[in-house]
Amino acid sequence: MNSGQMSMELGASGNPRGANTAPNEFIANRLAESTTGRVCLMESICAVENRRSARNRVVRNKGAPGVDGVKVRELSGMLNRCWGAIRTSLLEGTYEPMPVRRKTIEKPGGGTRDLGIPTVQDRFVQQAMTQVLNALYDHTFSEGSFGYRPGRSQAQAAEQARRYVEDGASHVVGIDLSKFFDRVNHDRLMGRLAKRIKDKRVLKLIRAFLNSGIQLENNEIAYPGEGTPQGGPLSPLLSNIVLDELDKELEKRGLRFVRYADDIAIFVRSRKAGERVLESVTRFLQNRMKLKVNNTKSSVELPWNTKFLGFRITRMMGRTRLGIHPKALGSFKDKVREITRRTRGISLAAIIRELNRFTPGWLNYYRIGLSKKLIKELNSWIVRRLRAFLWKQWKLPRTKVRNLKKLGINHADAVMLGNTRKGAWRVSKYRSMNYALPAKWFRQQRGLIPLR
Repeated sequence: MNSGQMSMELGASGNPRGANTAPNEFIANRLAESTTGRVCLMESICAVENRRSARNRVVRNKGAPGVDGVKVRELSGMLNRCWGAIRTSLLEGTYEPMPVRRKTIEKPGGGTRDLGIPTVQDRFVQQAMTQVLNALYDHTFSEGSFGYRPGRSQAQAAEQARRYVEDGASHVVGIDLSKFFDRVNHDRLMGRLAKRIKDKRVLKLIRAFLNSGIQLENNEIAYPGEGTPQGGPLSPLLSNIVLDELDKELEKRGLRFVRYADDIAIFVRSRKAGERVLESVTRFLQNRMKLKVNNTKSSVELPWNTKFLGFRITRMMGRTRLGIHPKALGSFKDKVREITRRTRGISLAAIIRELNRFTPGWLNYYRIGLSKKLIKELNSWIVRRLRAFLWKQWKLPRTKVRNLKKLGINHADAVMLGNTRKGAWRVSKYRSMNYALPAKWFRQQRGLIPLR
């Protein structure tokens, strides 16, 4: 099962850390007023406090420009000039979103994913809507749903999965939805929204976003007629509203499950029960919800053979533990190898800046599954990669000798090491190199942030 993590290209919903903001006291009060008829939902969306929060979130999450080329840093100025017209169009129900820009990215487990990147203005409007609708919907969602919800994370989802195994679940039913975001049925989604949202302007605006079209690489505009493109702040919330129907069905059947976006794991006590659940849930998804299940990736497995959100469950000395899955660890190492590739032709400082942008986020995601021993090994491996990069950058023997002597290696050892014909990776583990370029040197002299 893939985690569904998204590229930073996404902007406001770019990754798990970019989950929708929790409803603040202002939004809660506005919604309370809306139930008494004193204010409508669209007025809550356009309110000053909600607008400021949405603008700050979009700016903070950065992200790429949409089809109009406007950048995130231009949002504040644009709102100062145009907010009056935008607000009027929202309140009158005439706002027309622009098409999203398609960008294809590679998925960590292979294959590709199509993103739909809205314009910065549309991202702002979606974020303002999402904050209010989140307050309206979040408390109705299942306890087994963890994806893109305030105060919930992948780590909590993985920990819940571990607890189910510890409580006696012997098999995991993993269900993979094929291109879920591309196959959401608009009419069924709007029907579910209309049960709770009574402001027709909001419903009309959501429908407009769903039907806004996708700008292809040849600049043509496509109108698929189904799906909610990944990339905007509204898409994760809509996906939770769609899949809440599945959550409620699983709860009605008394099944234990964990869902993070479209990653679904159901925990049962036998393989036979798992196969029965897989068959019946697949039938429910395809016949009732009009979604397609990827049968080649959906299966019943032992917990120890299951990858969920990049984690795996292990059992040692009678206790279940969470660990990082080998494939997720391999993806991390591949990314570090790409950053520290010795033929890149850039400075060590630039390499370390890239590492410092990448590793803290990765560590924050997988922290719950990392042991102190593994973190120590990864830190040592990264430092060795940097030593090899620097060795390759020095090129000539006389340059290597001179730099080694500057770093405290005596003349004889510097000459012998500097003239070796061994490769950079092999040299990077020599004792003299460890002495000349210890981990402390990269941290203190070059600003490398270690995994902690």
